[in-house]
Amino acid sequence: MINRIFLIFSRFFILNSFCIFTTPIHADQKSEEINQAAKKLESITVTAPFQVDNLFDLGTSKTILEGNNLHMKAADTIGETLKQELGVSNQSFGPGVGRVMIRGQTGPRVRELFDSIGSNDASSISPDHATTVEPLLAERIEVLRGPESLLYGSGAVGGVVNVISNLIPESQFEHIFSGGVEQRYNSVSNETASVMKLEGGRDSIAFHIDGFYTKRDNMSIGGQAIDEVAAHVSDPSLPKNLENPHGILPNTFGESISGSVGASWVGNIGFAGIGANHLENNYGIPLDGTGDETTRIALQQNRYDFKSKLNNPFEFAQSLRMRLGYTDYQHTEITNGEASDFFMNRSYEGRIELTHQPLRDWNRGMIGIHAIASDFTAFDKGDGDTLIPHSQINNFGVFAVENFETDLITYQLGMRVENDSIVPENLSGFNYTPISVSGSALWKINHQSSLNLSLARAERAPQVQELLMNGYHDATRSFELGNTHLKKETFYNLDLGYEFNSNWMHAELNLFHNWAENYIFQQRNGELATEEGKICPSNVSCAPVVVTSQAAATFKGFEGKLEFPLMENQYGLVNLTLLSDYTRGQFTTGGDVPRMPPLRYGFRVDYAKDNNLSAHLQVLRANRQKYAGQFEAPTAGYILLDLGAQYRIESWQVAEFMIFAKGTNLLNQNVRNATSYLRNFAPEPGRGAEIGIRANF
Repeated sequence: MINRIFLIFSRFFILNSFCIFTTPIHADQKSEEINQAAKKLESITVTAPFQVDNLFDLGTSKTILEGNNLHMKAADTIGETLKQELGVSNQSFGPGVGRVMIRGQTGPRVRELFDSIGSNDASSISPDHATTVEPLLAERIEVLRGPESLLYGSGAVGGVVNVISNLIPESQFEHIFSGGVEQRYNSVSNETASVMKLEGGRDSIAFHIDGFYTKRDNMSIGGQAIDEVAAHVSDPSLPKNLENPHGILPNTFGESISGSVGASWVGNIGFAGIGANHLENNYGIPLDGTGDETTRIALQQNRYDFKSKLNNPFEFAQSLRMRLGYTDYQHTEITNGEASDFFMNRSYEGRIELTHQPLRDWNRGMIGIHAIASDFTAFDKGDGDTLIPHSQINNFGVFAVENFETDLITYQLGMRVENDSIVPENLSGFNYTPISVSGSALWKINHQSSLNLSLARAERAPQVQELLMNGYHDATRSFELGNTHLKKETFYNLDLGYEFNSNWMHAELNLFHNWAENYIFQQRNGELATEEGKICPSNVSCAPVVVTSQAAATFKGFEGKLEFPLMENQYGLVNLTLLSDYTRGQFTTGGDVPRMPPLRYGFRVDYAKDNNLSAHLQVLRANRQKYAGQFEAPTAGYILLDLGAQYRIESWQVAEFMIFAKGTNLLNQNVRNATSYLRNFAPEPGRGAEIGIRANF
């Protein structure tokens, strides 16, 4: 079936490209008209389909980072970049890994996208696997929560993170040649980061080139590396006297490099372009204090993309978009200098989205098809043992979204139907048909206030590691067991949002309550096993057994902020923001869902003057997480104090310069991240100062 799907995509690719590249351009078209068209196209925001075509004002909860705000928050990982956004946490595994958690959901329930198509790495397979989505090169980052996320897969019940670049240009650039360079230094790990971007074009051709290189030493922390009491709660087999360094986290040095190139043909009828990226990342897993194992991960990925759009291709169609991508991902876990666990994922992914013209009383809508085909395997290179059988994983989905408006209320309805299959080598296959529906209503109460209600029923099929994982995993230092009897997850999501805007205050409040049937989770069961999976004998170092189970669960919480302008005069503008978020996860039969973020609250003061100078101070308090889950210890509360400033230097010759600096965790708190699997062995970064300079020309 999947071969037929990609045959359809291939035929569409040929037809689409032929239509674009063979459209005649009359010689009498004036260059001024072309320039005006290019400028008009350039003003369109490159983002997810809803924002691209300006189809809907859904009113659903979303977070957008761009411009100077994004540059100030950009970090090595996408989780570290977004960790202080409302409703978002960083599920860290040392400084080399930072997966995004949204409202208590992460891994396979949060899709991380690059230009609206999946990263297709192995980050959703295990918490020690880094994502290949890189924030340092992003033009814009969007975090989508609620029903809107179902456009990208029924599995994205937690949300979607879309990192948007300009790798494949959608419009002509203003200059034949332009670009930028950036250099950063961070004291917390003596890290240096170099970023470069070049882009431009002429006539109908546009190009883009970018790259970065980062290198860091072992990370500084605010106290002891290992919380020995908490570590023994989770793993009683640990020896009593652990090697426990102070102020430094060993084996966390790392290095990464990436390069990309893309080009497009841009015309009045649309565009078509291709892009390629190569990424290498080498990072370490923090030590457990026993001195038995030192594990590092060597990751590399090659990615190739095609993107196109046709304007008004048919009588009833407003636009036709297409995305195709191929990802060749692999990483090797190197334990004590020898190759051990190896993960490989080769994936094809494609999307076709048709935005149709208004139909009677309906506003514009979208229909589309989405397909993913993956070749996945995981095994131990040392002894040849299989962790996850070599599997062919296919996903095919169709989706539709329609919205219509009345004088006061905008309604939106969406539906997605998928077929998911997993065919492991020499084993019986698995097949699921998730069906998801969503609806929302945005009520514009008056010119200052709006109220949004969203409802969704989303199904998620189990992933290959949840079904078939069976073996000792070096990086997590645990014996992990899948469950072939897993059923589809079913989420019922209720979101209520209120927004108020006036001259003296801006307010946002989002409440959510999610019910999950057959919620899939990994948790220690209190047993210990040898690396071969045998019962642990006495006086032998063993690993905790982690099992995959299902149970009914509920998730509820809120996100809220209040913004007040405190001053606006010739000396500048000062704003005060009060913010808070909370997520509570519980199993219906009793007990707590493990690794939930705690209650957070704080304030932020922002200052800006003449678009040249800006600064901020933020204080964020996280409460003690006492709902840690079975066989887990609570984490202590903490306070984070951060400062930052940036100053734009007026253009000098052909370049414009931006100098920026920030201080993080200035109180040097030894933070145990409640959402991290490795919190007992790896605190978050200690006190750090980062400085940098960016030049655009």
